[in-house]
Amino acid sequence: MSQGIITASYIGASILFILALGGLSNQETARRGNLYGMIGMAIALVATISGVTGNMVFLLVALLIGSSIGLILAKRIAMTQMPELVASLHSLVGLAAVLVGYASFMDPESHFSGVELTIHNVEIYLGVLIGAVTFSGSIIAFGKLSGKIGGNAMLLPARHWLNLGLLIISIWLCGSFVEESAAGGGMMPLLIMTGIALLFGIHMVMAIGGADMPVVVSMLNSYSGWAAAATGFMLSNDLLIVTGALVGSSGAILSYIMCRAMNRKFIAVIAGGFGTTTGGGASSASAEEQGEVVVLQAPEVANLLAESKEVMIIPGYGMAVAQAQHIVCEITKTLRAKKINVRFGIHPVAGRMPGHMNVLLAEAKVPYDIVYEMDEINDDFPDIDVSIVIGANDIVNPSAQTDPDSPIAGMPVMEPWKGKTTIVLKRGMATGYAGVQNPLFFKENTRMLFGDARASLDEVFKNL
Repeated sequence: MSQGIITASYIGASILFILALGGLSNQETARRGNLYGMIGMAIALVATISGVTGNMVFLLVALLIGSSIGLILAKRIAMTQMPELVASLHSLVGLAAVLVGYASFMDPESHFSGVELTIHNVEIYLGVLIGAVTFSGSIIAFGKLSGKIGGNAMLLPARHWLNLGLLIISIWLCGSFVEESAAGGGMMPLLIMTGIALLFGIHMVMAIGGADMPVVVSMLNSYSGWAAAATGFMLSNDLLIVTGALVGSSGAILSYIMCRAMNRKFIAVIAGGFGTTTGGGASSASAEEQGEVVVLQAPEVANLLAESKEVMIIPGYGMAVAQAQHIVCEITKTLRAKKINVRFGIHPVAGRMPGHMNVLLAEAKVPYDIVYEMDEINDDFPDIDVSIVIGANDIVNPSAQTDPDSPIAGMPVMEPWKGKTTIVLKRGMATGYAGVQNPLFFKENTRMLFGDARASLDEVFKNL
């Protein structure tokens, strides 16, 4: 394939990627956006492969291995594990940037000189730096999301000075690397910087508490984009540069949006210290201090729903864990058939990654037009007869508004307590991922339905 056709293919793929991002901004067009992205990636792959002149066998074998791994993962990964999958894929992008950086640095056929050599070496250095931070940070994020690493924020003494020191050393090493590489050396500064970047990625994510993990996922998504863009500069590949910039900028914008949704500053998230417990076991003493909860059984919940006119469903990570989205959809259909107005309220950070709940509801074929964002729906709670909170905790915690000393103080939350009745589905009285007890459970108009969400909702559905 001629270079002109390859360039035209890259331009077409870039346009499709932009259309894909545009499509993903809305639930109704998300499927079409995904299709644009897949077609764009297919065109990019074909164009890139056609431009390779040697080692075609190795390339095809690598493509076969990678495609097989992707296919197996797509078939085996449950929707509850999507955040972990996303984090692990980010780590691969970072690792690829590191490996490409070293390969580009050691390429014996490289013929740069003068200013071009300096620019190329800076590109290599930045690509390896961003890639290493992305790789190690994503591995830690995967561990936290999967529960292999605790959700506690690891707050080392003088951690901010430690981060500043690592940054200054990395900048100094960049100068040494550029200077030595011009004379035929430079491997040692590059290796030292790689080790520092890996440590920085680990420390950065370890210092971030459980409640901020959705922001971390979008932040690492941004980092992986910039790593891909840096790889594009190293390889002089325009498509990688454009694609990486799209992913990097969109991830940064998403991180900003989510920080606003949590009333957090992006720098504060990176600095860590928010959400210092895993939420694995609530203090029974703190629960007793709050008061007593009122427990309902499935038949009583069904009666409350059947007698309602306005129902709001607030899904959380517990719905994902129980895989309850399908029975939620069936209950929704039943209630709507009874002329009951059912709507869904989605908090921006519900679940473990951005859009987690939206994806689950779309998988269960819940109509898009009854799914609303928090800002669209929060003012309607005084008119709601029954709010059903399914496995959510921190996003419906009134202490964010009433307790200035709470770790989640100032975080915008859904306000179901303003409705007539709130039904909370939980396995027990454990706190959420931020490790904060929820006063909602003890309010006079709140009722608890304990047990696995899917099993509980199955019983509710049968009674309906």
